[in-house]
Amino acid sequence: MSDTTADSAPIGRPDMRGGEHPAFRLFFFGVIMAALAFVGYSVISDVRAAGGQDVAIGAFVLLGLALLIALGFEFVNGFHDTANAVATVIYTNSLPPLVAVVWSGMWNLAGVLISSGAVAYSIVTLLPVELILQVGSGAGHAMIFALLLAAIIWNLATWALGIPNSSSHALVGSIMGVGLANQLLAPHGVATQGVDWTQVTKVFESLLFSPICGFALSAALLVLMKLFIRNRKLYEAPKGDQPPPWWIRGLLITTCTGVSFFHGGNDGQKGMGLIMLILIGAAPTAYALNRAMPEDMTPGFVQAADQATSIFQSHAGTHGTVPDLVTARQIVGDALRTRSVTGPEVYSALAVISDAVSRDVKDYGSIHSVPSAVVPNVRTDMYLASDAIRTMKSDPSFSAQDVAGLKTFMKDLNEGTRFIPTWVKVAVAVALGLGTMVGWKRIVITVGEKIGKTHLTYAQGAAAEIVAMGTIGLAEGYGMPVSTTHILSGGVAGTMAANGSGLQWSTLRTMGLAWVITLPAAMMISGVLYVLLRQVF
Repeated sequence: MSDTTADSAPIGRPDMRGGEHPAFRLFFFGVIMAALAFVGYSVISDVRAAGGQDVAIGAFVLLGLALLIALGFEFVNGFHDTANAVATVIYTNSLPPLVAVVWSGMWNLAGVLISSGAVAYSIVTLLPVELILQVGSGAGHAMIFALLLAAIIWNLATWALGIPNSSSHALVGSIMGVGLANQLLAPHGVATQGVDWTQVTKVFESLLFSPICGFALSAALLVLMKLFIRNRKLYEAPKGDQPPPWWIRGLLITTCTGVSFFHGGNDGQKGMGLIMLILIGAAPTAYALNRAMPEDMTPGFVQAADQATSIFQSHAGTHGTVPDLVTARQIVGDALRTRSVTGPEVYSALAVISDAVSRDVKDYGSIHSVPSAVVPNVRTDMYLASDAIRTMKSDPSFSAQDVAGLKTFMKDLNEGTRFIPTWVKVAVAVALGLGTMVGWKRIVITVGEKIGKTHLTYAQGAAAEIVAMGTIGLAEGYGMPVSTTHILSGGVAGTMAANGSGLQWSTLRTMGLAWVITLPAAMMISGVLYVLLRQVF
């Protein structure tokens, strides 16, 4: 990809075009074609293995388009966000630019492959519950296309201007836009869920925490390094194109590797949950339930479901008549929309749903053996029960033993409905890894040259990367989405401030403005797209 910013390089800038070769481009496009073929083969194999009918041609085309857009989001995420990880090793001459981005891409790929999936579903829980349960409907298709396209459009716009911006921030804004548009389009008097502000607040707090954490901790780490590590070379800027001493170079490459790995583990998951919604909508037989759950888990699952049924029944008391299953689903669904999962009526409905889940799994022997015809209903029951327990407000009438029993049931339910097939991880890993190798120059130049007034020193690069690596790694462990861009860009700014190097406030103002308007901009784009796409689907 041509980059005029990199073509007219000033003195002191590393050679951004070094090492490029036509053979690399051929390999690049070869990997893309192989990955797409692998995705298509995996979908067809999974559908056939689940015993369901093949996906109709029209639905398969729609599925393919949706998967391409979802993988496109991860591709853009790769070259937009991961450029931050390689900026320090490039500007300290620790690695040649092309080697750095390929190396970073490989570790992004590895990070995605071993990720837990917790972040993936923390993003999904932001979506309106009725759209999640009806993801195969026209509204569900409009939701997926709108939020992914909006995030891609905003990421590309900020990339074109060379502004480091958070893909996580853009995706959360897109989800909020879809939620609000879904609420506005609902017929009068029909209960619908807009935005789950409780969940949005939790995610937004972690995203807001990112730049503050990066700035403060990186500045503090640099000060500590100056106090305890008195090697003068560590605090010097590179001279010409000479690489740093071997031990400094090793430190910088290690931190770049860590940031890339944990970026893959955290950011790579954000598209996984959306890809799973796409798959569930197009091929529920294969993807609505986790058919890979071992059969020896069935007795424990049934026991947890029966215990949850008893807990809900005891708290429902003598409330009226026991609802039938269809009515119970409606009651719990309405409670989730209004975020008021409490009271005897709701507990009675949850008892009916929990009992239905227990009977289904018990009668068929395992989740793997659930017939394709009843898979959508079983998934609906499992999802409603899990989401209700998750959002249930603390009720003093529930004992500690009751709470523990419900959490065990929720964990089992999530294992049965919230899973990531290996091939999805591979596809996202390849998209993120390849994205790292394309279009990285604009953001690298901004981070390396336009945040501080002086050239990045070895110690500054190491401090920013160490903080980013540790923060993103901890966030992935706790299932929290954070922004690599915010942490690392804030970290570089923090080291410049702590070093007395001076800051380029025009760049920081532009970055700050982009971070502030990302949420409303992504909301507006996705909301408009959702309204337009509802006329198509």
